[in-house]
Amino acid sequence: MSALAKTKEKKARAAPTLVTFGCRLNTFESEAIRRLAAAAGLTEAVIVNTCAVTTEAERQARQAIRKARREHPEAPVIVTGCAAQVNAGAFAAMPEADAVIGNAEKLDPAVWKRLARHEKGLHAVSDIMARTEVTPARLPGFAGRTRAFVQVQTGCDHRCTFCIIPYGRGNARSLPLADVIDQVKAHVAAGHREVVITGVDITSWGEDLGGAQRLGHLVAAILKHAPGLQRLRVSSIDVAEIDDEFLRVFASEERLMPHLHLSLQAGDDMILKRMKRRHRRQQAIDFCATVRDLRPAVTFGADLIAGFPTETEEMFANTRSMIGEIGIPFLHVFPYSARPGTPAARMPQVAGDVIRARAARLREEGAACMRAHLQAQRGKVAAVHIERPGFARAEDNTPVGVPGDWPVGDIRPARITAHDDQRLIGEAA
Repeated sequence: MSALAKTKEKKARAAPTLVTFGCRLNTFESEAIRRLAAAAGLTEAVIVNTCAVTTEAERQARQAIRKARREHPEAPVIVTGCAAQVNAGAFAAMPEADAVIGNAEKLDPAVWKRLARHEKGLHAVSDIMARTEVTPARLPGFAGRTRAFVQVQTGCDHRCTFCIIPYGRGNARSLPLADVIDQVKAHVAAGHREVVITGVDITSWGEDLGGAQRLGHLVAAILKHAPGLQRLRVSSIDVAEIDDEFLRVFASEERLMPHLHLSLQAGDDMILKRMKRRHRRQQAIDFCATVRDLRPAVTFGADLIAGFPTETEEMFANTRSMIGEIGIPFLHVFPYSARPGTPAARMPQVAGDVIRARAARLREEGAACMRAHLQAQRGKVAAVHIERPGFARAEDNTPVGVPGDWPVGDIRPARITAHDDQRLIGEAA
């Protein structure tokens, strides 16, 4: 490629290339990273925002780094995220990686300015466990997206035996209430009708702020101080931490959307104990029954792990039957993957083919719940939020196919006429 062609290509790229793995919080932070890197002048960089939740996620990140180097031989390749935090030395040793940035540093404008000065080999990974405050990813807006995301906390104080994430994110730290409200109000002013509050363990919000405030108080305050906000959603919650105020607001405030994603992980008490989870099977079932009594239209999502160490067929059956007993149409199934450095990795392991088969059976159970849920919606009218041409989402999080000429960003009624096993089909009501 000629020098002139390279110059034109560089100008055409107004922002760095982001490759993002893992959770919704990582996706949210990648948008902040993109803006920080672009502001520093790193528009040609390739940034890999890694995940450490499984060894497979880390393997995919390494693969992406090598691919980035092959496809962009002259661009800086910068590695960050949870895997970079917990395994910094290994990523720094990769010849394809020009720099490794920790989870705290990745939101620091000064770090990106240092990288822009061509400090190849920069290794900026501090002790995440020493962090006592949140470095929030503040975004002025979400151009091209109908939903806005607000990070309300990061880190986790719990030590589930399968999980490495606390060592990638640090201990739980909450963003002060006033800061959260300011961000929500800014997104509403920018035209967003829906906001999602997110974090690593959002049900722990407020515990480190020195008062009695919990997630329910945060949600109530957002809805009170942002009256123009039409829809508020919460990301994954822990049934062992939900406070009474949250349930009160959930029951009484229609702007808090009737969908809850639960961090369940298993449905067998012995496996839950070995995972070091703080709830038991019946507690999860009772919680969902209570919530459904408060808000009958609620839908549930859940994270479940298939093939956790020592899981017998009987233990697995308890997890599988819980899906139908609760009714969980939005199911995320994770085949267990031993994560070095975690207690579960030292437990007796289940054979890989058994893990994969059990994961498939859990997904089948979830798909059956989804089909039943979709079938029950036929003939109803749902208020849908159009997220992109031809695609909308109902209040209960169900995807809805809608006419392609409905304006993106609108919230309007749709009569549900059919479904295709994965989404509803709607028309003008």
